[in-house]
Amino acid sequence: MPELPEVETLRRGVEPHVLGRTIAKVIVRDARLRWPVPAHLAAFAEGQRITGTSRRGKYLLLHLGDGNDRIIIHLGMSGRVFVLDAQHALLKHDHLDLVLDDGRLLRYHDPRRFGAVLPWPASDGEHVLMQTMGPEPFSDVFSGDYLFARSRRRTTAVKTFLMDGSVVVGAGNIYAAESLFRAGVRPTRPAGKVTRAEYALLAQEVREVLQEAITQGGTTLRDFAGADGAAGYFQQDLFVYGREGRPCRVCGTTIKLLRLGNRQSCYCPQCQK
Repeated sequence: MPELPEVETLRRGVEPHVLGRTIAKVIVRDARLRWPVPAHLAAFAEGQRITGTSRRGKYLLLHLGDGNDRIIIHLGMSGRVFVLDAQHALLKHDHLDLVLDDGRLLRYHDPRRFGAVLPWPASDGEHVLMQTMGPEPFSDVFSGDYLFARSRRRTTAVKTFLMDGSVVVGAGNIYAAESLFRAGVRPTRPAGKVTRAEYALLAQEVREVLQEAITQGGTTLRDFAGADGAAGYFQQDLFVYGREGRPCRVCGTTIKLLRLGNRQSCYCPQCQK
């Protein structure tokens, strides 16, 4: 599933092509996504100028007009957004186009249809999909002290705690595993037993891991590619995720695999305590 670095990579790739362009037409070929494309999306978006892009967690946002009207794009498990010429051949699962006034278009492609393209008018206020989301990992709110305060008396595993989107957004399975390795914290430790100093290091590693992944274009796992179709390369730098049974790149100990909350989790029993 595309996570924060993949969506940020997509945003940076899309923005130069759409900024200042007007949405001339909305073409919906199949509205049956995870949240069905509303019938009024065309009326909402057509004629509006794209004045900015942003990201909230795993949601890509296109800002329209004065910036308060937005279009939400969520990639789900297999969604992709491409910048294409209007004459580009259609493929199966090309569900929606935002046709721009320069003859190009944004095309939403999603074989599994777990994503979404939704209007977010300014009159709606805070969107229901974002009401319970925690802070961004690059924000001033996110820190070791913040994690320490939120974790007190929590008995859940620290990796599960870190992946809780109401605690912080963007620390999905891959990046939580890598951050915990770099911080030397075993994923099964109860969140309430991790020290303030350990959380300070963990918060720093979360930011650094995510920034490195963004710089390298994300992690290539199954279906993800950026807006230009190029794959990310952070997977080449993974220390534990997907490396069960292989020697640790730091100490040589065999990487172990366990399950936490129905998710696979890898760790080094020597480097992580």
